[in-house]
Amino acid sequence: MEEPSGQRWFLRKHEDGSVFGPLSFEQLAQWASAAQVAPHDAISADQLTWIKAPMLPELGMDWLVELTSEQYYGPTTLGAIQEFIRLGEIDGETFVINSCDGSRRQLEQIPELHDALTTAYQEFGASSQSAEFSEPPASGISMDLQDRIRDLEQTLLEERRALEESEERYRQLEQRYNELLQPPQQ
Repeated sequence: MEEPSGQRWFLRKHEDGSVFGPLSFEQLAQWASAAQVAPHDAISADQLTWIKAPMLPELGMDWLVELTSEQYYGPTTLGAIQEFIRLGEIDGETFVINSCDGSRRQLEQIPELHDALTTAYQEFGASSQSAEFSEPPASGISMDLQDRIRDLEQTLLEERRALEESEERYRQLEQRYNELLQPPQQ
């Protein structure tokens, strides 16, 4: 398999299906760090096979933000968490879970986030610079529990539909294979 950094990528936004790309892996990683790639967004190198963005380990979408004891946002990147701090959506007392090692810590206990926490109020409300080309807007961390349930149900339906299609295709190929094994009738 080709290294992600050597491929051109496409990003499909979950909310509206809009597609961005082709773009370099570096640009995709930058967008992930700027909270412009949400956990339900899909990525593809060929626009035929799509995977959820967090499934590409090289993006570093390894963090779950604990919004409540029963509601989480993620997985996402440390850069995205910095953006959420900057926007005032979370603070130093917010807990995050590293999905790689299972550790649970408050944001103020993560050295990489120290600068973001100390400058959050100074930067709050600062406008971001516009890019030279079209890019997705930053995703907000706020997520209604009913929206999350609806998203998960939709994902489950899509996965079931894909499984049914695969099973049907397998049956067709198996039938064709068996037909090829049969000697011709005369």
